[in-house]
Amino acid sequence: MSQAIAPLPEVEHQHAVFADGLPLDCGAVIVPLTVAYRTYGTLNAARTNAVLVCHALTGDQYLAEPHPVTGKPGWWESIVGPGKPLDTDRYFLVCVNVLGGCMGSSGPRSEMTDAEGRGLGRPWGTDFPQVTIRDMVRAQKRLMDHMGIARWLAVIGGSMGGMQVLEWAATYPDAVLAAAPIACAAHHSAQNIAFHEVGRQAIHGDPDWKGGRYWEDGRIPARGLAVARMVAHITYLSEQALTRKFGRRLRGASALTFLEDVFEVESYLRHQGSTFVRRFDANSYLTITRAMDFFDLASEHEGDLSAAFRGTATRFFLASFSSDWLFPTSESRNVVRALNMAGASVSFVEIASDKGHDAFLLEEPEFHAALGGFLRGAAEKAGV
Repeated sequence: MSQAIAPLPEVEHQHAVFADGLPLDCGAVIVPLTVAYRTYGTLNAARTNAVLVCHALTGDQYLAEPHPVTGKPGWWESIVGPGKPLDTDRYFLVCVNVLGGCMGSSGPRSEMTDAEGRGLGRPWGTDFPQVTIRDMVRAQKRLMDHMGIARWLAVIGGSMGGMQVLEWAATYPDAVLAAAPIACAAHHSAQNIAFHEVGRQAIHGDPDWKGGRYWEDGRIPARGLAVARMVAHITYLSEQALTRKFGRRLRGASALTFLEDVFEVESYLRHQGSTFVRRFDANSYLTITRAMDFFDLASEHEGDLSAAFRGTATRFFLASFSSDWLFPTSESRNVVRALNMAGASVSFVEIASDKGHDAFLLEEPEFHAALGGFLRGAAEKAGV
């Protein structure tokens, strides 16, 4: 699966550049800071109808339009548009490629710069500083200020997007009227960190990894990155979903051999891996998974998660899915309890679904109705 050409073609992304850069939690400063984003709908004259949509680990800013690299539909296109839960006739949606990403925001694939912001003629690669979920949110806040938006009507997102939502509500409570963290947790479990580490080791073990400098000879650690994607994708599904879609069916044979015949589920995972390497950068994958692993909202409050939200006026909506074993319902309930202890306004729903963690991206009418109702309530409160 080695590639002789770069997996990501050069695409001109809508972006904003901040010449003064961004200080990071690790102590480094990214100069300049580039934030790539997409918008949907129209910002009203009062600038009160803006909704920030935060993407998950392998997502990006192309929320509701064909992806410029793959041509596939936007990752949440099913709920974005006139009359849909993310109603573009009513809301102005903003979706930002996270700091450390590979679709236009500052990240390992960007040109490395010195302390004065001068380009050094090579990608950052593994020299890109370690970023946190809070750093990602700070970068989004720079874009918010640039757009002249004083307060988000809502910040919503699932999985790693939900982590960003929680960080927004904790770090900038006055800038968030309503928050909807979906299928997420206030910190990664040891199991989740372990799955990420398997993926990272697969990348490190690829002969084309080249210590992270694979860009020097135009190759990518395609096999390792594909395996990382395959492992992660398993965690996004449930046993019920895999059984329903694939069972034990063989592809192209009635009996198993050690040659070309494979189970249909194997073929599916191989396809997921092979397509992923053509749209995602391996160093970005390492950077972002580390940011997820280090996220722990209670750590700065002596383990008291409620302290992160004490006195908040933000309205919260949390949703989990019954078959999600990556971010199980118990994790959402922990956040709900902390919010209740903090005196926050919070609603919570567990959706019965056999689709696993990915359910928040799929057709789940009950979830869509609940999310849409929450946003409409926030809009009414804001007079939008």
